[in-house]
Amino acid sequence: MQKPYLLVILFCLSALFSFSQTDETLVKAGSKGLYIEHKIAAKENFYSLGRTYNVHPKHLAAFNSMDMSKGLSLGQSINIPLSDSNFNRVSSGSIPLYYKSALKQTVGAISAISKTPAENIRLWNNLVNDIAPNTAVIIGYLVNSSESPVRVSSPNTTMVTEETKEAEKKEISAEQKPKQEETQNNNTVKKDTVKEEPKNINPVPVTGDGYFKNHFAQQIQITPLSKEETVTSGIFKTTSGISEGKFYALLDGVEPGTIIRVINPSNNKVIYAKVLGQMSGVRQNEGLNLRISNAAASMLLINETDKFIVKVNY
Repeated sequence: MQKPYLLVILFCLSALFSFSQTDETLVKAGSKGLYIEHKIAAKENFYSLGRTYNVHPKHLAAFNSMDMSKGLSLGQSINIPLSDSNFNRVSSGSIPLYYKSALKQTVGAISAISKTPAENIRLWNNLVNDIAPNTAVIIGYLVNSSESPVRVSSPNTTMVTEETKEAEKKEISAEQKPKQEETQNNNTVKKDTVKEEPKNINPVPVTGDGYFKNHFAQQIQITPLSKEETVTSGIFKTTSGISEGKFYALLDGVEPGTIIRVINPSNNKVIYAKVLGQMSGVRQNEGLNLRISNAAASMLLINETDKFIVKVNY
């Protein structure tokens, strides 16, 4: 009489074990950055996915080289890009994100791939030694939409399509966000969640101005400076962060959320700016390597509105 019950218990334990082994959200690395895969369910679209994963629908479509007007198909696989707006590398959360390698790797190597501090990877996974092949380790946590996005715009842009305006109204209503800072960038609205990050006990001393100055000091403790370039820059207009000293930038080849140091070589003024996104593929950005927010240009005492030279390092 006890044997059937024993079989049922073993079956349940087996199913539970199987679920625990497969119910892992794996992070993958591609040419455009880190991402997770999502399979389209009924009634899902770019806007609902944007709300779920805290990423702008247009950025989601661009990341997957898709046309938003064509919609999504049931069962279709789509890649969700990870950035500071939806990927928490600093503290634990409710939805862990895992990285798995087919090779034996060090914690330092995975830290370099994910840009997650090595000490956090060790803490979250109770690691002491190197990581064995095919071992899934937590490298961060998925962030739900809960903070106001920052939107940027090019000075050359004067309008946004009615479709985009309507979609954004729905997002604001659904999320119940009390503060929304909105501008436009060459008929493409981009956004990035500005997160507060914990302060280091022993921050690296840096000179210059801006809200992200201490964040830059923390960043270079984890990832030392490796780039120093003299570039041609332009300006984009934004109402974000002027009073708080929050400066922003658009720069190709740099992950959104990275803090860069910008120097005006004519007077050695320094500010620290947060990268919101890329510049490539937009005609108005031709001939420019960088765009900085109008507040950043003002702090650097730059009067030119077309092109000017600055130094950047990160």
